[in-house]
Formats: sequence, C-alpha cells, structure tokens
Amino acid sequence: MPSILNHITDPAQIKGLSLAELEQLAGELRARIIEVCAANGGHLAPSLGVVELTIALHRVFDSPEDKIVWDVGHQAYAHKLLTGRNDSFGTLRTLGGISGFPKRAESLHDVFDVGHSSTSISAALGLGVARDLSERHNKVLAVIGDGSMTGGIAFEALNHAGHLNKDLVVILNDNEMSISENVGALSNLLSRTITSEFVHKAKKDLEAFLEKLPKFGKSALQVAKRAEESLKGLFTPGMLFEAFGFEYIGPIDGHNIPQLLDTLESVKRFDDAVLIHVLTKKGKGYPAAEANPSLFHGVGPFEPETGKVLKGKGGAASYTGIFGETMKKLAVENDKIVAVTAAMPDGTGLSPFGKEYPERFFDVGIAEQHAVTFAAGLAAQGLRPVVALYSSFLQRGYDQLAHDVCLQDLPVLFAIDRAGVVGNDGPTHHGVFDLSYLRLLPGITVMAPKDENELQHMLYTGLQLPGPSAVRYPRGSGCGVPIDQIFKALPVGKGELLRQGKDGAILAVGAMVQPALEAADLLAKEGVEVAVMNVRFVKPLDRELILKLAGTGRLFTVEDNVVQGGFGTSVLELLEEEELTGVTVTRLGYPDSFVEQGEQAELRASYGLDAAGIGNSVRGVVTRA
Repeated sequence: MPSILNHITDPAQIKGLSLAELEQLAGELRARIIEVCAANGGHLAPSLGVVELTIALHRVFDSPEDKIVWDVGHQAYAHKLLTGRNDSFGTLRTLGGISGFPKRAESLHDVFDVGHSSTSISAALGLGVARDLSERHNKVLAVIGDGSMTGGIAFEALNHAGHLNKDLVVILNDNEMSISENVGALSNLLSRTITSEFVHKAKKDLEAFLEKLPKFGKSALQVAKRAEESLKGLFTPGMLFEAFGFEYIGPIDGHNIPQLLDTLESVKRFDDAVLIHVLTKKGKGYPAAEANPSLFHGVGPFEPETGKVLKGKGGAASYTGIFGETMKKLAVENDKIVAVTAAMPDGTGLSPFGKEYPERFFDVGIAEQHAVTFAAGLAAQGLRPVVALYSSFLQRGYDQLAHDVCLQDLPVLFAIDRAGVVGNDGPTHHGVFDLSYLRLLPGITVMAPKDENELQHMLYTGLQLPGPSAVRYPRGSGCGVPIDQIFKALPVGKGELLRQGKDGAILAVGAMVQPALEAADLLAKEGVEVAVMNVRFVKPLDRELILKLAGTGRLFTVEDNVVQGGFGTSVLELLEEEELTGVTVTRLGYPDSFVEQGEQAELRASYGLDAAGIGNSVRGVVTRA
C-alpha cells in the first residue's frame, strides 16, 4: 500500500482523501511519531492522542488562513507532519533541528509560539479580535488539554472570550475523563442535535424573539435557558462553559473521524464562541504509551518494539532524586515541613514524599501563581512549605513570589529544578533567568549547590532560615560524590575556596563549579594558576572572599544563567560599591538572547561554559596581560 504521508507537503492535500485513506493516514502519522520519538525522545503520548483530531481540523479548516493555536504544544507532532515537515521531522528536538513545539519562525502554520500551558485561549482570542478589527473572516481555534484547564489564565480567557462572544472555537481535548457507553451515546446525540445548523439558528432566533416580548419575554427566556442547562448538566459539564458564555458541544469521540468531521463542519458555520469537548486516549495506538501515559508523556529514547525506555549514561543519582529523598528525611525530623508542586510530582521528585506523607503534600495543578501564594499562607501559620517547581515555570508566579512571600518575609523554601539549560525542549523550558530575577528581591537567600551532597545541606539550611530562600539546581545526574548521612547548616553568605591561584580567580555558581575545576587543572599544566571559588550563595554574596580574590587582578564569573543581571553583575556591583579599581571582570554565561534547543553538553560547549570554554576565556585574558 503506497504511503500517503510521504506525499503530503501541505494540509490542503488531505481534503480530497477518502475516509479509508484518512484512517490509513492516521496509522502512518502514529508510526512516524513513534519512530522519531524512539530515537530522539519527545512528547509521545499527547501527540498520539490527537492524531484523528488533527486530521479532522486540517480537513475542515484552511490553515494557515484559519488559525489553529495548540496549547503547550505537546500534542502538535501530527500537525507538524501534515504541514510540510515530514522530511525534517527526524531532526525533532535536536540542535539545529525542528522544535518540539509550534514555532512561528518554523512554519506559517504555527501561528503562535507555545511551550507553557493554558495560554491558547488568550492567544486565540487576541488573534480573533485582530481579525475582526482588520475585517477578515478566517476562523480561529484553540486546542487545549484538560490538564491545561487547571491554569487560571485559561479561565480568565474563557471569561473574556465569553463576554466578547467573538467567532472563536475552543476544543477541549479531554484525555482523562471516562464516560460510559450509554451516557456517551446520549451526549453524542445531544451534540449532533445542538450542532445542527438549523437548530442553532432556530435557537438564536427564538432567544431574540423571546427577548422582545413585552412583560414576559425575558422571564420566558430565562426559564428556557434553565431547562436546557438542566438537561445538558445531567450528562455533560456543559453548564460550566455555558456560564462563561460559550456554546457547549460534546463530549464527542476524539478518535471517530466521521463524527469529528461532522461536528467541525457544523461549527465552521457558527459565528460566536463555541467549545467542543473531545474525548481522547493519551498514547492512542501504541500499547506501551496507552498503558503508561505518564511515562510516555515526555519520554527519552526507547525501543519502539517493546516500549522499553533506554537508560542514559547512568552513574550518579539525579539532583531531582536526591531532592526527593532529602525531603522524606527532613520530614521525619520536622513535622511542620509540607511540600507543594504544580502538576509535577514526578518531575520534581516529590511523588515518594506524597505517598509517605499524603496529608503534607499538595499538588495544586498547573497553577504556579496559586502554588506560591498558597505556600505563603501555609508559612504565615507556622508551617515550613517547600515549593518545588521548574525554573522556567516559577516565572509564572513571580508577582506572588515578590508580593506574597518576600514582602512579608515568609519562610518559604523554593526548590528550583531544571535551572540552567535543560536540553531538547528548548527556549520555553531553559531555566536561565532565575538568578537574575531572584537576586533583586529583598530578603531572599539564593543558593546553588556544586554537587548533589551540597544540595541536601542547602535544603536543610533553607529550612532553618527565618525568611524566604531558594535552592536552584540543574536537570540530570549529579557528580557522583558520597552523600553525608547527617545534615548540616551552611554558614549563610559564605562561599568555599576550592583552589588557590595567583593569576586570577574563577567564581563558579552551582553546576559550573565542576567544569571550572577541570579548566583550572588544564590551565595549571600550561603554567597558569587560577583560584576556584564555589560561590554557594548568590545572595547574600560572600563579599569578604570575593574581595580577597579580587586581589589577583582578574575575576571570571561563571554561571548557568544569562549574564544580564546575574551573579556576574552582582560582582560588578560589589566592586563598584567598594570603589575597587584595577580588577578585570569577565562574565561567562548566556547572552542576551533565547537559548536554542540541544543537549545540555552541546549547549554549554557552544556557549563556552564547559571546561574547554572556560579555559579558553581565562587563557585569553591572562595571555593578553
């Protein structure tokens, strides 16, 4: 049977395919997604779950004239394949390859860059309003998963969109809710009835007629609406979305292509705000992903035949794992410790804590703003909350961090995972801004461990402090050092001199300490002796040690963070405050641009943040003197 997918370079080409050919195409899309994710890793299960929905969207609507916004973008692989990127799909998530998320610079069919959840309805509404102001007539659609509906911005957007009642289609991709055959059949019947163009028009006409009736019109309209809502509310969650001003349709089977096509064709004729509730199965078509959708949500390379995930280089425990184990040990000693995360119990390593201390563990969903303020409330009543978030996701709770935690000087400890470059998910997920945005907040203590053993001591230290604190650590394995069995509090604001040197000093933060030591070893073989400092505390600084090392005349700050406003900037500020001149400061970090996707080691090397790069920077300054 000849391939259909291999001949598709534009989504318009699927409009002439028969139903049997569309089913064949669905199978080919799944096979291609599995093939590439097995080699590169990626968001497999979400993309497998929306194959039929993606086919139906591109069959009914006319991308890129019609705008499709994919929330988060985890589920956009089939979209990429149908929009001319099959030939380059093998480069998915690699350095210089195509992105794992929709990206405007990559294709006209990617109408909005995404990567963090719950933004699609807001973006789509903006596109719709811009369309109307420009007097265009294209359709705008937002595809949002049920998990993303836990984010507050999604409900803010629903509220605004319902109020404006623009021509907007929101598709709720629900891959968690089960629904019985009987209820499903009735809901499908209701949906088919509601989506009938005749019924939709008749309903609108009747509402307009009742509103105009003297005396009793508005009352009659309210009674009719309540009756409709009561009937639908018995079987569907439609009342919630109707309360926001949306026409609710569903639930419908997200893997039934004919039903999807019928529903979308009907909705295409609407000119108001509509929400279509679609039921899908995460990992659909790949047994391993269906059986374990959480594992295959975002997975590394695996054996496609068996679904066995291929292990990495192994060796040292991960920072995430050490964090999780440390939390359990600390909780034994202190019953006031509670843990908070935002839909990432596995990713942050808190799942074991949650199983052991369920009453002290809180997963608030994709709601970082709430997580931070919720923790502030816990702290205000004497508890010791630890908020575990990825660095790039903590950005979403920044106002709460400033206003609700730091302003009140509350003892909330932030465990910031995935600090620095994180790899193949690219610029939406790199955590290269946290040192800059944290250190300017009054009262917060900011730490970064040189290894996994120091991580546990920093967590212990943070829980002893009277005010807010943060420990930021990278994705991946630690250094393989022995783990102390007894926790110790580190002296706040004191770094650690790891190596002496007369020709300059490398001030290294966190994950940059090990490559800095390696660079110093390489330079020593050439006769260049540089000191190496483990900074430990980005705030407050170890002013005494830094000023002492400034006596070498050359300082090199190295951080897995942007140089703008980061640790290196704080060193410049220190020297300026002390009116210390005659010191050359070279700041190493990421430039004033978003960092592309790629393996961590590749990215660090390309930005001069590995041992060789640090050595080159030091050598260049020393030999110029």
